[in-house]
Amino acid sequence: MRSTLVLLAVALLASTAIAAEPKRPNFVIIYADDLGYGDVSAYHDSDVASPNIDKIAADGIKFTNMRANCTVCSPSRAALLTGRYPDMVGVPGVIRTNVDNSWGYLKQDIPTLADELKKLGYHTAIIGKWHLGLESPNTPNERGFDHFHGFLGDMMDSYTTHLRQGNNYMRYNDRKIDPEGHATDLFAKWAHQYLSTRGSKPDEPFFLYLAFNAPHFPIEPPEAYLEKVKQQHPHLTEKRAKNVAFVQHLDDAVGKVLSALDTFGLAENTVVYFGSDNGGSLPHAQNNDPWRDGKQSHYDGGLKVPFFIRWPGKIEAGQTSDYQGLNFDVFPTFVELAGGKPVEYLNAVSLVPILDGKPMSSERRDLYFVRREGGMRYGGKSYQAIIRDGWKLMQNDPYSPLELYNLNEDPQEKNNLADSERQKFRQLQSAMQQQIQAAGNVPWQR
Repeated sequence: MRSTLVLLAVALLASTAIAAEPKRPNFVIIYADDLGYGDVSAYHDSDVASPNIDKIAADGIKFTNMRANCTVCSPSRAALLTGRYPDMVGVPGVIRTNVDNSWGYLKQDIPTLADELKKLGYHTAIIGKWHLGLESPNTPNERGFDHFHGFLGDMMDSYTTHLRQGNNYMRYNDRKIDPEGHATDLFAKWAHQYLSTRGSKPDEPFFLYLAFNAPHFPIEPPEAYLEKVKQQHPHLTEKRAKNVAFVQHLDDAVGKVLSALDTFGLAENTVVYFGSDNGGSLPHAQNNDPWRDGKQSHYDGGLKVPFFIRWPGKIEAGQTSDYQGLNFDVFPTFVELAGGKPVEYLNAVSLVPILDGKPMSSERRDLYFVRREGGMRYGGKSYQAIIRDGWKLMQNDPYSPLELYNLNEDPQEKNNLADSERQKFRQLQSAMQQQIQAAGNVPWQR
């Protein structure tokens, strides 16, 4: 009798422990393409209305000082999915269809965020833009994702034909597909479909990386959106009106995804991160206010991006953080929240203290940026920037002199102090040199 009671007590304790074990959160990354800081109304009054994107900020934490890992697409995405600086994983530049103008190859032995979460029991999916390889072994299903429904390439020549230089890169896993409709609408629909399947499997956590092509050029909003913007803002130029309409179309797509999380009972235990791979393109009338310049530039208009995290079940709404970090910081954040231990070689830093309402470590942190590019302006060379303690040393092409800015006193980067602050210049140049030397061991072409 006594042994029976002991067994019952052990079973009760075990069941209580299981019941008390916290449910692991789901993760959703919503990543825009070339969405400027100034084109999100959560930051300031704007001719763009982005209520659904703003809702992510309002429901959680709005970060005001986060930067993209690069000024262009592929390197920023490589960093996001590996937690390492892009040149450390073989992607210092844009991966393109034309091999003569392709400047990266994703390193084979580097685990992605999908790999790490998959090891922890997560179902992993990417919907939308990949841009880290066009063929095996660097396709999404070979780099940790169970499910892929989207676009392998860099950009679409049209959001309705989905071709790139005559090539069809639309895929359902490894199968070529030819869907009809605007790409933004398609990606939102496919995300809704995916979330509907996860709602029926509450015991299996998931990671969804939803990477929109929008608002990357060509700027192609649906006609109804453009007409509405012209009626509301008749003073806008045609170019600006098209971009406003394009962002508002993207915002509606984000709203459909948030609605799906609600519909399928997933919102409360899902961490949603919204970001952009780099700043907006000024020639296409995108807005990075109040920061200087835009896409391709190491001035902050090319680097500072929208960054919001919400987790309704855990994070108090309406918070603001001025922490200065980088997009790839979500990598160790998600791994830690999933119950894993981020590997030590990451360059990224976990944001879990901020999510828990605690201060981040006071340990000094350098922020490093690199881009390699071809053409007459770049010549296949790379150019870098580094930020330390509010000072930024940078170039915007490999042939121009380095510039130095005190961001604490000059956030608009108007006063180049390279000649007057030589000691600070040398300190940052030495730190930049160490980063360049470390990446020199990593091949970026196969």
